[in-house]
Amino acid sequence: MRLTVLPEPLAWHVPAPAYSLVDDTLSLSAGPVTDLFIDPLTETEFSNAPCLLWPVRSDCTLQARVTVDFQDTFDAGVLLVYQHTASWAKLCFEYTPQRQPSIVSVVTKGISDDANAYTLPVRSTLLRIAKLGRAYAFHHSVNGHTWQLIRLFALDDVPTWFGFLAQAPRGQGCTVRFSELRYQARRLSDLRSGE
Repeated sequence: MRLTVLPEPLAWHVPAPAYSLVDDTLSLSAGPVTDLFIDPLTETEFSNAPCLLWPVRSDCTLQARVTVDFQDTFDAGVLLVYQHTASWAKLCFEYTPQRQPSIVSVVTKGISDDANAYTLPVRSTLLRIAKLGRAYAFHHSVNGHTWQLIRLFALDDVPTWFGFLAQAPRGQGCTVRFSELRYQARRLSDLRSGE
């Protein structure tokens, strides 16, 4: 699958039950009880959430407007950094148990963590992921001009993919739309400047 804004074609890591691609707007449907997570309490692994990946070979950024038809707890649209089953990270626009859309990040190094940033009174927002050598940065924006740093972390120095993912860990499924895609082959110069 090819998006004109991306330098490499996308490939399914986990196929979606339904998807569409129209004018560089990608929609993914997650089936029932789908997730990507290694539970820190039980070490139970979930890896059945549909996602599309492409390889990243140098410093770059990817941003997208993520719109989710939230139905059930933990439904989410995700920008993903993926290396292998035990090394990955995701920036999520996710539905909380209190039925509020929120910004959530998960970094997995053998076991997943789970960090909630803040809630938003909307069902569509802007997310950005960035590669900086072995380090990665997650940002969120409400307007596409000022970006709030959500997470800065490092992963292994191994082949890496960026991707799009939809999940519905507790429910019967959801659909996520990724639009306003922007890819830049550049290194972010100041992670906390709002750029």
